[in-house]
Amino acid sequence: MVMDRLRTLGGWLARRAENVLVLMLGAMFAVFILQIVFRYMLNLPIGWTHEISVILWLWIVLFGSAFVTRESEEIRFDIVYSAVGRRARRVMAVVTAAALVVLYTISLPAMADYVSFMKVERTAYLKLPFNWVYAIYLAFAVASIARYLWLGWRAMRGNAPEAFDPTKAGSGV
Repeated sequence: MVMDRLRTLGGWLARRAENVLVLMLGAMFAVFILQIVFRYMLNLPIGWTHEISVILWLWIVLFGSAFVTRESEEIRFDIVYSAVGRRARRVMAVVTAAALVVLYTISLPAMADYVSFMKVERTAYLKLPFNWVYAIYLAFAVASIARYLWLGWRAMRGNAPEAFDPTKAGSGV
């Protein structure tokens, strides 16, 4: 009963994360079109549109990686990964998870200090504090640590990631 509620809540949160990602992508597209109109049709280049596009791109990539992309959608060396057996895939998953958890955990305090320090700097056009711009990395790192702890735990308990099946692969579009 509790697990069902957690699964329901998790599904709802995943859909909301996808909604946020779609809104960010839509905003980035709208600002990009606005930039084109002002620069090439009105001959009035504006810089704030470029700044918003860059910030949104950073947030889309890191937010999407942290909260939307599934483990099965991550990039792997599929030729090697598919050529080995289930046990070797489990070992590869544990080693990868351990390495990423260690690296993200080691980098987290320094990155938190950097993000905190960047509150003194502001973006060129919108004058946003850079700690707002880079704060998404902290969420990404914490989410990645949690994800890889979970994936490593599952692999150690016998749940190997599935081998890549090229007959089931989509175009990525």
